[in-house]
Amino acid sequence: MGKLYHTAQWYNWRMTKIAAILWDMDGVLADTKSLHYETWKLLLDTQGIPFDAEQFDRVFGRNNHSTLEMLLGRPPSPSLLQIVDQVKEETFRRMLPGRVRLLPGVLSWLEDIQERNLPQVVASSAPAENITAVLDSLGIANFFTDWVSGHAMPGKPEPDVFLEAARRAGCPPAVCLVIEDAPAGITAARRAGMTCLAVANTHAPDLLGEATIVLPSLEGVSVDSILAQVRDV
Repeated sequence: MGKLYHTAQWYNWRMTKIAAILWDMDGVLADTKSLHYETWKLLLDTQGIPFDAEQFDRVFGRNNHSTLEMLLGRPPSPSLLQIVDQVKEETFRRMLPGRVRLLPGVLSWLEDIQERNLPQVVASSAPAENITAVLDSLGIANFFTDWVSGHAMPGKPEPDVFLEAARRAGCPPAVCLVIEDAPAGITAARRAGMTCLAVANTHAPDLLGEATIVLPSLEGVSVDSILAQVRDV
């Protein structure tokens, strides 16, 4: 059976140029942006750190260490990082039920890719507990062969989380398609040597120009059409 699997993968690589799909989570699979802003705002207010929606737009999609470093202009203290990792993330998970939904077009894409037997891996900056909570809340965990948390890795725009996701998918970076919504994630995908599809769910399209393809939404767009465009790049 293993030999047949690898034969099928090589067929997919030759015919579509893409052998694995690596999904960002927040802002790509799940509409969690407002909840993340709310929980960041609650926590940072208690620490006396100024924070508004414009600042949040600049950091959304980064892990906690990278977010704090951008907000403070310096690396965060271990104690502050620990408070964020515990209090902010626990608050996010507590407020999650009933507050998260799939973004438009995601379910049909997950189903179509699964029918093609392409491995799908979540590659998110979120803590592991958040990934499992969101996937379980949305009822989509069964679509993924694995997931990777970049929470303890160098954060996006560094490529570490995508390289690890490719390793777990069993595919070279060059045949992975990353689906992202944030500039830092797009840069991370390109640094990893991967093709990147950007979806303008959380950032304006003009901020996503480093991606191979930019879409306003996955809704109404077929997987076939995107794979064809990628094959011709």
